[in-house]
Amino acid sequence: MTDRGRKSAAVWGVAGWGLGVLALLVALPPAASGRLPDRLATHWDAGSGRPDGSMPLWAAGLFPALIWAVLVVVVAVAMRRAGAGAGSAIPGWAAAGLGFGAVMLVGVQASIVRANLDRADWHEADSVTGWVVGTLVVAVMGGAICALAAFRGPAGPRKAAQGPAMAIPAGQRLVWLSRTSNPWLHAISAVTGLLAIAAVVTVAAGLTDLPFVLAAGPFALACVLVLGCSSVQARVSEQGLEVALGPFGWPMRRWAADDITAARAEDRTPAQVGGWGYRLSGLGTTVMLRSGQCLVIRSKNGKEFAVSVDDAERGAALLNSLGVRHAE
Repeated sequence: MTDRGRKSAAVWGVAGWGLGVLALLVALPPAASGRLPDRLATHWDAGSGRPDGSMPLWAAGLFPALIWAVLVVVVAVAMRRAGAGAGSAIPGWAAAGLGFGAVMLVGVQASIVRANLDRADWHEADSVTGWVVGTLVVAVMGGAICALAAFRGPAGPRKAAQGPAMAIPAGQRLVWLSRTSNPWLHAISAVTGLLAIAAVVTVAAGLTDLPFVLAAGPFALACVLVLGCSSVQARVSEQGLEVALGPFGWPMRRWAADDITAARAEDRTPAQVGGWGYRLSGLGTTVMLRSGQCLVIRSKNGKEFAVSVDDAERGAALLNSLGVRHAE
């Protein structure tokens, strides 16, 4: 993916996440309006834990949504000024801020709705202390996870040498690195993730009696599986080839240099390998994220593995050179 493509993915990622969370914040109180009083308790006394402030139903939905909208705009402007996209698609600080803010605001909103549920008057609302503390813990963890995902590795290939074949000077070590991502798979993962969050919020707010696992489990599983196949990083070094999947670089597959009998660059399409993601076909195993050039290796057991990354010809040349060095 080019720098322009990474910047575009960052913009669309922030926009999609922002709109999804905004929809949750605005829609949650109206979704439970039949079981809520005309005014919602929205503030509690720190000492007694009893409600001491309220808002109309419409304001209870718009106020946190406004806070979220301001946060997203501030992050987007700061990303633009910082030149986001030069390294990782979304800077770690931006991912952490958006992750923490989303979980915190949605969690607090769900806590408020739950506390007011089936109450005739807002003065009768339950305490939210336990739910807010739990939300804070989860929000911190969510922000940390988002930051780690954003900080994962460089986004583009690093050139190791010139030409389709290379000679490695004695005493020198060369490293080739390339990373590819699929914005459509990222979008699918984001949508299923938002659906999982919506299901969790619905259960937390008391709007359904379904357990968390049944309500959010299928969406969460789909989100994790698709996210794990939405990006890939290939690295060739003296140790051989490493292929890491997903934003956290896991799972990872490794081949020692002397276990690879041959490497080449080959054009492949999703139709040839059976679709997108991690595919098994008559061509062997392929990590397919975009049509075009793939790095293909053949191991000593005769099986082939391919990964769709840029600059595959250079990576294959380095692998072949390393194989000759280890054979000597």
